[in-house]
Amino acid sequence: MKMLTSNKCLLAAIVLVLSISTVSLAAGSIVFGDFSWDSVQVHNRIAGFILEHGCGYDVTHKFGESIPLLLGLRRGDVDATMEIWVDNIYDAVVDALREGEIIAIGCNYPDAPQGWYVPTYVIKGDAKRGIKPMAPDLRSVFDLPKYAELFPDPQARGKGVFYNAPTGWVAHDINNAKLAAYGLDKDFNSFDTGSDAGLSSVIIRHYQRGEPVLVYNWEPNWVMGLLDMTRLEEPPYDEARWQEDFGTAYPAVTVQVLVNRDFPSREPEAASLLANYSTKLEHTNAFLAYMQANDASVDETARWFLKEHPEVWTRWIIDRDVIAKVAAALEE
Repeated sequence: MKMLTSNKCLLAAIVLVLSISTVSLAAGSIVFGDFSWDSVQVHNRIAGFILEHGCGYDVTHKFGESIPLLLGLRRGDVDATMEIWVDNIYDAVVDALREGEIIAIGCNYPDAPQGWYVPTYVIKGDAKRGIKPMAPDLRSVFDLPKYAELFPDPQARGKGVFYNAPTGWVAHDINNAKLAAYGLDKDFNSFDTGSDAGLSSVIIRHYQRGEPVLVYNWEPNWVMGLLDMTRLEEPPYDEARWQEDFGTAYPAVTVQVLVNRDFPSREPEAASLLANYSTKLEHTNAFLAYMQANDASVDETARWFLKEHPEVWTRWIIDRDVIAKVAAALEE
């Protein structure tokens, strides 16, 4: 995923606090906006499964990229989407909120991080794999100079390599600026991994071999769910310093649930559920890891989550009949 471009808060968000008390006798249809990354599609199907099997809604999913789907959400061609990284398309989202065309109905999960990671065995070792600690004192980005030789750049003798986001991602340029701001450009070169898949393959390849690797990454994604990785400490986020040279930690982002402005009045029961929908970062990491490890579809992954975590989704629903119907559908 292309990561944050801003740390601005979503000041115009309207949060509805509703609860499901009865099931509509004339449940309608709901169109979820499926963006191009896996996690939003799974979250859409988790909510969709409950609304379809528990409340009787006709649920469909419309695929598209961020801006076209946001336009659909503004027009009402799309009713809802369960995972919007507002900072990635901040101006477009805030413009739609100010115009009153969409509503930020709730928060899916808070404080999604990104930064520079190493496999945890680099610091702590892994007795089961016979790996001894390689950099036991590595805690912060400022500890990296003394460990540059641990992450050797095959193209530059004596320097380390930092595996960056692909060129074209905002994070790629931010990370290069961080290298300079932290004085690490003297000891490390930045390597463009080419794509999301290329970045993930670098991590997996080194991890499987038990080798040290220094990479940019973010959460949630399947790599973070599948592997034990440690994010290196940076100076706490400071907006003034960020605007100056990015010499601070990335700002965390709150991931929002957005709906068309007419949706809550048209489908109040569904809006109630979506307003209550709330997960943790580790839930998304876990289901993305399951999806990758089992080559599962987004629908299969949603069912897996609902079966594995009833303690999560049953909190979103007051009506026990709805819960019973969803539980029964999961057994089919």
